[in-house]
Amino acid sequence: EAVLAANESESIMLPGPAAVYHLTCRVDAEDIEAALRGCLLTISFDGNAPAVVAPLGDFFGTAPGLNPYRSLASGVLEDGTLYSRWVMPFREDVAIEVSNRTDGEIRLEGVIGIKERPWTEDSLYFHAKWRSEQDIPTRPLQDWNYMEARGAGRFCGVMLHIANPVVQWWGEGDEKIYVDGESFPGWFGTGTEDYFGYAWCDTALFTHAYHNQVRCDGPGNLGHTCVSRFHIMDDIPFTKSFKFDMEVWHWADTRVTQAITAYWYGAPGAQDNFPVIEPVLLTIPELPGPPRVEGAIEGETMRIVSVTNGAAAPQSGSWPWSRGTQMWWRHAAPGDRLVLGFEVGEAGSYEVLAVFTKAPDYGIHQLYINGEKAGDPLDFYHTEVIADEERSLGRFELKAGENLFEVEVAGSRPEAIPAHMFGLDYLRLAE
Repeated sequence: EAVLAANESESIMLPGPAAVYHLTCRVDAEDIEAALRGCLLTISFDGNAPAVVAPLGDFFGTAPGLNPYRSLASGVLEDGTLYSRWVMPFREDVAIEVSNRTDGEIRLEGVIGIKERPWTEDSLYFHAKWRSEQDIPTRPLQDWNYMEARGAGRFCGVMLHIANPVVQWWGEGDEKIYVDGESFPGWFGTGTEDYFGYAWCDTALFTHAYHNQVRCDGPGNLGHTCVSRFHIMDDIPFTKSFKFDMEVWHWADTRVTQAITAYWYGAPGAQDNFPVIEPVLLTIPELPGPPRVEGAIEGETMRIVSVTNGAAAPQSGSWPWSRGTQMWWRHAAPGDRLVLGFEVGEAGSYEVLAVFTKAPDYGIHQLYINGEKAGDPLDFYHTEVIADEERSLGRFELKAGENLFEVEVAGSRPEAIPAHMFGLDYLRLAE
């Protein structure tokens, strides 16, 4: 256990020949995200320069903050316990240090699991190094270097944390891995989403033995995202050199901040290109919230009173919805109804304004306010997915408290496939 005031460190040295087989850690601080990024873990083997230099959370594969996941190499348990199962052999000794680079107090407790292990001519030192860059321009497109190494070793994985200020997808770029001086990458992937074990920029969280998405804020791809890929069964050996680049290929012209932790093993004398960590990088980037229309009653926040068929749920995406999210109804058929409840502060006569989504698979729908028809059925078909212009549904007497917005599937155009979908961005009331 250790209590570290600002700018304080705690270290321990253990003798070899042996190997660190297991690390666990629990962190307590007023700002846990700041603590996990601002507490630096350093591990040195046999008097060499540090082979592990990374923020505590990033080393354990979580950033920013505590994001539960259970992978083979590392993870975060539901109670906040961080664990690592990377095997770290050494011949003479290992020095482990944690340094508090934040302005607040950090309380740590953990376990270092060590077993005797002979050092042989085939033994390799474990490495985990971190790099970050703020405000990376997404235009022009560019390759961003994850790591380079010289000497012999085996590449074993990477964790990526990206701070994205817009809802558009950030990860279209391909991975390019050069082994032993290749002029063209021997490993040329098809994109970040595929390398990290999913596709179509899916925002769903997942955890597996070798690949994880432990955080994805949304709406869409706005906010902080943390993904990892561990090369355990498919580690990449090299004898002279190793280089890993990832394209920064974003759908928007913007700036992103990203950080990676690379995991690899190296023979004695192997070197890497990781720079000294600047203190300003040991912080969590602040990101803007999704833009919101003033006075909007967001469709995705309305209570689902009833739905006769299909599925109704919030949907986030890169379309210009208020807050980047809409209420989405799908898998319905003609005659089916969706009823949503929305709150009104004061009873009165209001003009009800609305923004809906139009798309190639959207239908024709009759709308109601408190059981009263809101005009004729509306056709929400369009050749592209768009947020339509704000329109008036008419004037209605609304009561204080919950009122009802109802949608009935009236049909669809022949060219609408699979048809009948519906999306509500927001309602807005004008007295």
